[in-house]
Amino acid sequence: MNAPATALAEVTDAARHGAKAARLARLIAAGAPVPPGFAFPDDAAPEALAPALAALEAQSGLGFGAPERPLLLALRSSPVETAAPSSPAILNIGLTRDTLPGLAARVGDRAAADLRRRLIQAFAPAAMGADAELFESLLYDRMKFSGVESEDALSLAALKALETEYLAAVEEDTGERFPEDARAQLSLAIAAMRTAWAAPTARILRGARGLAPDSAQALIAQTMTLGVGPGSSGAGFATTRSEEDGAPGFQGRYLAQAQGEDALMGLRTPRLLTEGARREAAQTAPSLEAEAPDAATKLEAQAALAELTLGDACRVEFTLEAGELHILDAQPLRPTARGAVRIAVDLAEAGVIGREAALLRIDPSTLTSHLHPTVSARAPRDVIGAGLPASPGAATGAIVFSSEAAETLAAREQAAILVRVETSPEDIRGMHAASGVLTARGGMTSHAAVIARGLGAPCVVGASDITLDIEGRTLTTADGRVLHEGDIVTIDGSAGEALAGSPELVQPEISGAFAVLMKWADEVRRMKVRANADTAQDAKVAIGFNVDGIGLCRTEHMFFEKNRITTMRRMILAADEHARRAALAELLPMQRSDFIGLFEIMAGLPVTIRLLDPPLHEFLPHGPREMNELAEAMGLPLKVVTRRAAEMREFNPMLGNRGCRVGVTYPEIYEMQARAVFEAAVAAGEKTGEPVIPEIMIPLVSANREMELLERIVERVAEQVRGESGAALCYRIGAMVETPRAALRAGDLAATAEFLSFGTNDLTQMTYGLSRDDAGRFMRDYVAKGVYPEDPFHTLDVEGVGELILLAAERGRARAPGLTLGLCGEHGGDPASIRFCELARFDYISCSPFRLPIARLAAAQARLLSPDSS
Repeated sequence: MNAPATALAEVTDAARHGAKAARLARLIAAGAPVPPGFAFPDDAAPEALAPALAALEAQSGLGFGAPERPLLLALRSSPVETAAPSSPAILNIGLTRDTLPGLAARVGDRAAADLRRRLIQAFAPAAMGADAELFESLLYDRMKFSGVESEDALSLAALKALETEYLAAVEEDTGERFPEDARAQLSLAIAAMRTAWAAPTARILRGARGLAPDSAQALIAQTMTLGVGPGSSGAGFATTRSEEDGAPGFQGRYLAQAQGEDALMGLRTPRLLTEGARREAAQTAPSLEAEAPDAATKLEAQAALAELTLGDACRVEFTLEAGELHILDAQPLRPTARGAVRIAVDLAEAGVIGREAALLRIDPSTLTSHLHPTVSARAPRDVIGAGLPASPGAATGAIVFSSEAAETLAAREQAAILVRVETSPEDIRGMHAASGVLTARGGMTSHAAVIARGLGAPCVVGASDITLDIEGRTLTTADGRVLHEGDIVTIDGSAGEALAGSPELVQPEISGAFAVLMKWADEVRRMKVRANADTAQDAKVAIGFNVDGIGLCRTEHMFFEKNRITTMRRMILAADEHARRAALAELLPMQRSDFIGLFEIMAGLPVTIRLLDPPLHEFLPHGPREMNELAEAMGLPLKVVTRRAAEMREFNPMLGNRGCRVGVTYPEIYEMQARAVFEAAVAAGEKTGEPVIPEIMIPLVSANREMELLERIVERVAEQVRGESGAALCYRIGAMVETPRAALRAGDLAATAEFLSFGTNDLTQMTYGLSRDDAGRFMRDYVAKGVYPEDPFHTLDVEGVGELILLAAERGRARAPGLTLGLCGEHGGDPASIRFCELARFDYISCSPFRLPIARLAAAQARLLSPDSS
């Protein structure tokens, strides 16, 4: 059986002695001045520590509990899991009435009395269950009585009086006397640390961080470095980099006559480490550099050594004892998302870590802070509503409750925040005009969420704690405040919060380290990353993010423009095919112009164009005003238009005449779209000189017969355009797999389709029997109660929807080995879903333009973590 305790310098097993002990062992090996000590598992008996304690006494020349040259100990937590929160340290163990004189001979009477006071104040609540507020009150009263503002100004007499008061308070509150035996103190401290670790609150906290609640904790006993006493004595922390942006620079805080984390407690104003920082902050107290230049120089060198040794930027905790530097820990720095990218790239370029390690170190989802403005960490937050973080970034503007109001402000070059109960397709224009969107209902794949992500506009959905009066133009918050149209608010789409006013925003940054990281990711990833892009503006954004093509162009969004929607409605409500074709002839040049713009921007990259997908009723007019306008445009009586619109409405339109069913029942619609695609391909090819090979995608397919019928229409139109233009015309036809039947019959589809693209939004909706627009109302409860591990509209359901996708991939490629597979739902921007696609050997994923960097990094990480990555 292994010894229960191991000297810190000899620790090699983090699983046994914890991450902190392993970290300290590496620092000791690198030459850092770490106080000697030993580590032991959480189940080691205190009496079994005797050999390690004896070795520590021999090494230090001090005796634990010895009156003349007493050894004091610090007991610290060393969780096995790095991210687990540690129990608070217990310091100055071994300082008893008998050892107090021996300590006083070393550091002076006042310092010894202060250390004794510190031990009782911390030990009694932690190890004996005393009320911590008792000691805080006694300390405050003694400071007030003595006429001083901080504990370091208390006299020796005051400290002795305070010790007496503390001891009496311990006995009165706990019924026990304060232990005056060094080994008894150590035993109680160990038991207290173990109890705190096993407490329900600690277990819940670990679980909330995604850690195992029953994960282990080792303990570390170290020679106490006092920080209180003669000369330059104190404690603090130092870093070699900025937490805000990761830029190199020695900085930190130091508090004289202090221990542990006193410099962070706010009881006294800490000093800065360098003269430059002191001058910038206009501090009058001398910096550590001025007070103890040798110690400051050594500290800077140790911080750099820690970064080099541990392969990460660190926050180094230190103590000065009479000018001598001691390193207590070097924990990984917790920078902002932007800072993390800069640090990872800098360390890789310096050779401290490899490029692969740098890529794997960054959480892809945090890259949104580089792509959008964000609320400054320093800014106060007046939250007026909270919901789901549907689209990242932050935007400030005036509240508007209609698309028309958003467009009006945009025309005046004023920012607007569009506030709706829910958005619908007719809100497209307002969403384009607004700087951000807030809805009271909806989930992560609701209309507002999907469109806002595509636009790169901050969006919060499902903010159920706000009450909207759209007609009255007011928003009422949970605390009763009433905001009116025109009031200024800020949307924080990353946090899922709406804020009152205009807090400070940090602007995006996509050059420098971010660009380097993206370049490395592109060199590693196997899968192509395409964009969901419906407009030329979307395509331009995508090209700026080094996209591999367009994986989904949703043509329906092109028809909601003001100058098109009336013609589209005339086509839908036409009495016969002849009238329908007349309206389609007007739409053809508009659609062709859209496609030319996309093809020119993509310049030879693949462009997948999905033919018309939504139910036609989504284009129909709403309200008397729009009905009257359409009746006038069609030259028909209002009652006729109203009747035809009513005839078009469906009971369950999402499962009605939509997708390829529209093409089967009204083939002239798909004919017009195919002609627009092919004519645009010819025109763009002639202009750019790049070959344009459009990919035409048939939506909502369930049977190969649908594919066969519509493929014939597309091929017939292609032949017509070839004959008319004399141009060679190449194209591909594929199916969008959105129904369970399509997934199960993918082998049939592969006989006709050249590619299969999985539309996971609808596939998830149909597999679960859930409305993605309504699921947001109860999804949080489902996830919280463990019904679903994650929102299946946000992270792909591998067990259900994923199995259908794998079956489809297997059956499709069995029929056609060269079949191209892609994914174009919102899951295309989710790192966990991208990992699934890599394992399934997909050819590409497609996502919203502003999620492209996330997808590129996630695809690289998925490749690095794949079993066959070598």
